[in-house]
Amino acid sequence: MSEVNWYLYTGLLFLLTVLLTIVWAGLKLNVLLNDADALPIDAVAIKGERIYTSDAEIQAALQALMERSFFSADVGEVQQALEALPWVYHASVRREWPAKLKVTLQEQHVVAHWNGDDWLNVNGEVFAAESHSSINTLPVLSGPEEMSSEVLTSYQQLSDLLSINGFKLASLSLSPRHAWHARLDNGILLELGREDKMSRIQRFINVYPEITRNQKPIATIDLRYDTGVAVGWDDTKTESRH
Repeated sequence: MSEVNWYLYTGLLFLLTVLLTIVWAGLKLNVLLNDADALPIDAVAIKGERIYTSDAEIQAALQALMERSFFSADVGEVQQALEALPWVYHASVRREWPAKLKVTLQEQHVVAHWNGDDWLNVNGEVFAAESHSSINTLPVLSGPEEMSSEVLTSYQQLSDLLSINGFKLASLSLSPRHAWHARLDNGILLELGREDKMSRIQRFINVYPEITRNQKPIATIDLRYDTGVAVGWDDTKTESRH
């Protein structure tokens, strides 16, 4: 009986020793994996075309996260930190053995000014970022915040119709009462009203040659009538009907 107990106790002691060794090894491994000095992130490789986002901005965004070890660095947090940069639209991050983070950036595809200080991307989404000289000549759009996508779509439609007829649309605005106002690059303001803006633009195209026969500078053309237009001349501010 005593010999059986001895074998039992010996087996239990051995098992306990093994378990303690595993726990100790796990703790040591956890410490090692989270030790930034032992397993530092040696490099961050950045891919993707960048025009507006500098290396310095990326470095500043990742500075605190780079102090972690290769395994403890949260790629989700790295992604969030990069996407918080004003000109970054999307970031993807993955680990690359032995000690590198591989980052792919997609910048905002900006297409227009929005409500003065903000911008619109190609999807009609509003974002805030510092201006750059290369985009100062983009069209100027404005309207209620929730209507940004519709304003952009309307601009594209009106701009296409105008451009094939030799005009350039410089700005388009939608008032809180949903009235459309368009300005050409020659300074002429087109009052389009709430409805039928495409047909009204076509009417402007049709009557413009007749209006310009007066050889007087035009300030505004009001197209909100069922037929004809009202022209505001830039010199006298008087109106005439055509």
